[in-house]
Amino acid sequence: MIDYLAVQSQLNSIRDFLRWTTSRFQEAGLFYGHGNEDAFNEASQLVLNSLHLPVDTLPDIFLDAVLTQDEKRVLLILIEKRIEKRIPLPYLTHQAWFAGLPFFVDERVLIPRSPFAELIADDFQPWLAAPENVLHILDMCTGSACIAIALAMAFSEAKVDAADISEEALEVATINVEKYDLSEQLTLIQSDIWQSIPANEQYDLIISNPPYVGAGEMASLPDEYRHEPELALEAADNGLALVERILLKAADYLRDEGLIVVEVGNSDLAVDEKWPDIGFTWLDVENGGHGIFMLDKTSCKEFQQKYG
Repeated sequence: MIDYLAVQSQLNSIRDFLRWTTSRFQEAGLFYGHGNEDAFNEASQLVLNSLHLPVDTLPDIFLDAVLTQDEKRVLLILIEKRIEKRIPLPYLTHQAWFAGLPFFVDERVLIPRSPFAELIADDFQPWLAAPENVLHILDMCTGSACIAIALAMAFSEAKVDAADISEEALEVATINVEKYDLSEQLTLIQSDIWQSIPANEQYDLIISNPPYVGAGEMASLPDEYRHEPELALEAADNGLALVERILLKAADYLRDEGLIVVEVGNSDLAVDEKWPDIGFTWLDVENGGHGIFMLDKTSCKEFQQKYG
């Protein structure tokens, strides 16, 4: 066990904290699946973000700045929580990055990490024939609204609806929508999947990153994931219960040329096994991530007819 009180008198500069924190993170065997690749990047994000300093453009001269006792105390409290309680870094700094944008996050929402960011940056090309004709988008299971906000920025002429069952998640989403001044373009809806989506709505693009972790995978997740809301992670039926509910009515809400794109992560094999006669198009992403499929309206109608 680290004596954090004793350490406070031994560490003085930002450089000291970066070196010491990197060593302690490495020693503790932390999991870095929430935005960073290794102990050094995790330590840099924690220390510099907590001191309200830029991570990527900090001049070297700042590294030797001597910290006050209050600054050291705050840093050590956060470092202790990261090591001893395995709290993910974005929950400690209340900031996570998605699609090149910072978002407010806390334990009410999942920490953004979806490969959807790459697809949004590419305007879903080449699958979306005419991005300029996308005027109505739905983000189902929006959480912090990071995907919905990135969509609103990428498709600036489109009206975006963002739905989630969790009132607490929508509270966080509201913070982010207001931060980016998108209240006129982006509408938040509390809905259990399709329940509160008006029956007459028609979308050019439906995006969903729903809970898709099965019970077996859930049991094997690193401790860091235990701090995320279980409601946003786990789903019954080997992770496919909510995916099925989404697909059963997707055709009713898609325009004729519309597409639905759904992330299922490690449940991709389960999707093909459960619905082998549906022509899922699996999308490749260059920067990591997998398990994203696409269907057009015709395929969604076929799904509805066969499994409805």
